[in-house]
Amino acid sequence: MYDLLVVGAGPYGLSIASHAAAAGLNLRVFGRPMASWRDHMPGGMFLKSEPWASNLSDPDGRWKLDAYCAEQGLTARHAQPIPVEAFASYGLWFARNAVPEVDERTITRISSGADGFTAVTEDGQALHARAVALAVGVMPFIEVPPALRGLHPSLVTHSSHHSDLGQFQGKDVTVIGGGQAALETAALLAEQGTRVRVLARAERLRWNDVPPAWERPWWQSVRSPHSGLGPGWRNWFYSERPGLYRRLPEASRARIAATALGPAGAWWVRERVERAVDLLPGQEVTAAAAVPGGLRLDLSGRDGSRRSLETEHVIAATGFKAHRDRLGLLSAELRGTLAVLPDGSPALGHSFESSQPGLFLAGLVTASGFGPAMRFVHGATFTASTLVQGVRRRLRSTPVRGTVPVPGGGSRSTAPSPARG
Repeated sequence: MYDLLVVGAGPYGLSIASHAAAAGLNLRVFGRPMASWRDHMPGGMFLKSEPWASNLSDPDGRWKLDAYCAEQGLTARHAQPIPVEAFASYGLWFARNAVPEVDERTITRISSGADGFTAVTEDGQALHARAVALAVGVMPFIEVPPALRGLHPSLVTHSSHHSDLGQFQGKDVTVIGGGQAALETAALLAEQGTRVRVLARAERLRWNDVPPAWERPWWQSVRSPHSGLGPGWRNWFYSERPGLYRRLPEASRARIAATALGPAGAWWVRERVERAVDLLPGQEVTAAAAVPGGLRLDLSGRDGSRRSLETEHVIAATGFKAHRDRLGLLSAELRGTLAVLPDGSPALGHSFESSQPGLFLAGLVTASGFGPAMRFVHGATFTASTLVQGVRRRLRSTPVRGTVPVPGGGSRSTAPSPARG
C-alpha cells in the first residue's frame, strides 16, 4: 500500500509529487506530464503569466523556469511572455529532475474503502493508497454555452480541443468569449488567413495593462506591489496569501470567485486582435442550428437587439466550471459523499483535504476555497507545500490497519507488510 497516489502530472501534480518525495512519502505519480499544455493549446500561444510567476515548485526552489531557460539559452525576463511550447518543455524538464518516475497510464476510477483508496489504471491494474491527491487540471471541467451543446464537433469545439488551428485556414470561424484564450485564438486564426470574429457577452473587451517595470521607485512598489497575479494589493493578497483568503466569509469568497480577475486579454495580443479580428461585444448566443456549410447563430444584444449570423465553425473559449459532479474518475459513491460549496465545487479543509478523509484536491477545483491564484501555475507553490503537510498529518492520525502508533507519530506493523502496489 502506498502512502500517496498523485493523479495528474501537470504543474500542480508534479509540484505535489516533488514535495511528497522530499518528505519521504511512498508515492506513485500518474498522468502524461504537462498533457494539457502539450496537447490542448495551439502552437504560437504564449504564457500570460510572468515568467517569474510561472514556476513549478520543489522544496529547495532549485528547478525554476529561469534555470531551465538559462540552460536552454532562452530568455525569461519580466514583461516578456514565454511561448507555451517552452513552458511545456520546462515542465518535462522539471519532471525529469524533481519528481519520481511518472507512470503515464490514465487512472480511470478511484474508490474509497476502510483502509484508504483503490485506483484502477486504464489497463485494469488496481493500486491501493492511504491518501490520494487529485490534480486533474482543467480538462474535466470544460464549459460550453447551453445553446451550443449537442452540436456536432465538426461545428462546435472548445478552445482546449485544439493543438493545431491549421484545419481552419481559409474558413469562417466565430470565437465565443472575451478572455485571453478567445482573443489569442482569434489572433492566431486571423494570422493564418481565417476569417474570424469574436462574440463576447461583455459590452466591451478588457485588456490588461503593460506591467510596471520590475525595478522602480520604492513608493511605486508600496502603492502597487508586484504579485503573481499582477500588480496591486488586491492581487497580491489573492496571489500570496491563499491561506488567509480561505478564512474570508463564504459569501465574500463566492463573490470574489465570480468576479475577480475576469476575462481580459494580455497587453501584447491587443494590437494583433484589433487590427485583424471582427469584434462583436455585447452579444450572447441564444440558439444555434446546423445549416448547409456550417451553422446559424441567433444572437441577443445587451441593448435588446436581435440578429443572426452564419459561420462554418464555432470555437467556444468559454472557460471551465469546476463542479464536483464532473470528477468522473471518482466512483459515484465517493463523489456523492463530497461536501460542496454553493457553486458546486468541493468544500476543502485548510490543507486541501476534502470531506472524504485522505482525499486531497488541487488546482482549478480549489479556486472557490483558496482564491484566484489556484487558476494559475503560481498557485502550485502554496498548494504543494500545504497539501503535503496535510497528507503527512492525515497519515499520522490514521495508521494502517494492523499497525500501532509509535512515539514520534509513526507506526509499526503488527503483521507482515503487504506487497507494494
